[in-house]
Amino acid sequence: MNILFLTLVGNENINERGIYNDLMRKFRDEGHKVYIVSTSERREKKPTRLIEKEGISILKVKTLNLQKTNTIEKGISTLVIEYLFLAAIKKYFLDCKFDLVLYSTPPITFTKVINYIKNRDNAKSYLLLKDIFPQNAVDIGLMKNGSLLHNYFRNKEKELYSISDNIGCMSPANLEYVIKHNPELDKEKIEVNPNSIVPINIETDQWEIQKIRDKYGVTKDVVLFVYGGNLGLPQGIDFLIEILENQKNNKYVYFIIVGSGTMYKKLSEWFDANKPLNAKLIQGLDKEEYDKFLQCSDVGMIFLDRRFTIPNFPSRLLSYLENKKPVLLATDKNSDIGKIAENNNFGLWCESGDLTKIIEKINYLVENLSVRQKMGSNGYYYLLNNYTSAHSYSLIMNHFNNVY
Repeated sequence: MNILFLTLVGNENINERGIYNDLMRKFRDEGHKVYIVSTSERREKKPTRLIEKEGISILKVKTLNLQKTNTIEKGISTLVIEYLFLAAIKKYFLDCKFDLVLYSTPPITFTKVINYIKNRDNAKSYLLLKDIFPQNAVDIGLMKNGSLLHNYFRNKEKELYSISDNIGCMSPANLEYVIKHNPELDKEKIEVNPNSIVPINIETDQWEIQKIRDKYGVTKDVVLFVYGGNLGLPQGIDFLIEILENQKNNKYVYFIIVGSGTMYKKLSEWFDANKPLNAKLIQGLDKEEYDKFLQCSDVGMIFLDRRFTIPNFPSRLLSYLENKKPVLLATDKNSDIGKIAENNNFGLWCESGDLTKIIEKINYLVENLSVRQKMGSNGYYYLLNNYTSAHSYSLIMNHFNNVY
């Protein structure tokens, strides 16, 4: 089969690990021809170009800036990107007949591209639903419910769902939400297809672990809690700051926050003002360094804003599970990520904003090494059984069993 994947992830290194690269390599390794269309943002100052790497064709389309830019440019770029993708596909892939077009959210504005491929090639379409927009923007106050902008994007969302032959949701709660709020959709075309990776068994000896901890100023007698990922409004960073403030005199714990985003400045200002002895803020690490860093940690943390009505399922969970780390989660009540973690004994959950509860859970994890080890092991095996690229690949290909 010829597979076309539309994405905003502009990475040219197909061997770099991640939920999309891992899945694309799985398709390639199973004998399919993979074509990826991704962005080359204006700041890169590079033209649209076609790259052949590791048996995969990558079409980098020059666009306006989409990430880490002002709201106006991001909005315009989101609206015009499908026209830029469509023009590039017609130019570079005119003679290629696709069997399947895969795409993820964000964005929700690829409908013209998808319709073109479906009509031209009689292709099937599969949506990997990673983001429920515009409701997520409404939940955290970035968009007004019922406004012209909200109605416009809601109509685009419905159109995207409608033209998708199948929709893969990240979790059971995610699936239930989509069905409830889009009753016109055929339930049979919606399934759970979670975030997934090609996991590796990471084993690091104690000497190497301590060497890494020494690098970041973490002594061996403290329990290291790590947060890695986006630092923006969706993560409820104000609650994270509350936790750091409450725990800044706790000599048994150490917190390291790794990431970037719109709330990084606020976090940085708190660190500058308080100079905590048991916490550190790092503005991002490359994937290889971050993986090494996770190996020396004791607990992984996940935060979501308590206002969310949509059930998010952050992909950073996979890194924690792969590294055999227990997970401490503070999220809204609608996400089922905490329920899944507790039901399968690889993490602890409380509602975001409940400072008393989360401090109780921090103390429990600090005091119980055997619990941390057991949860870490449970999480790793849960990953192997539920969140692998092979699992996602099989779910997608099941829809083609009668054809190929």
